[in-house]
Amino acid sequence: MFALNFYTDLYGDVLRNNRKTVTIRLGDKSDKYQSGMIVWVTIGPRFGRRQKLYSAILDRVEVKKVSELSPREIERENPEFRSQDDVLSVLGRIYDELVTPEHRVTVIHFSRIDE
Repeated sequence: MFALNFYTDLYGDVLRNNRKTVTIRLGDKSDKYQSGMIVWVTIGPRFGRRQKLYSAILDRVEVKKVSELSPREIERENPEFRSQDDVLSVLGRIYDELVTPEHRVTVIHFSRIDE
């Protein structure tokens, strides 16, 4: 079973309230995540204890440049985001590197599975 893990301080509330349906990951992750996969959505620190929130199905997985992200993808990543600059800022914070519009990212669309 694969997991999509999120940092609690950044995404805990929007995940619990079903307001996040896309995650944007730095680099090409298409070998790891594929459409139709069932994953756990978890929150917690990297290499630390995590909490499973729910299972989800991956609806679509796409690789593109940050500059190619649509406004809808940006908003579904985080309802408070409005621009590519917002995405660049959070990716830089998460991955601890300078991220530019030319960086390739994997856009993962997911839907919660009610159990």
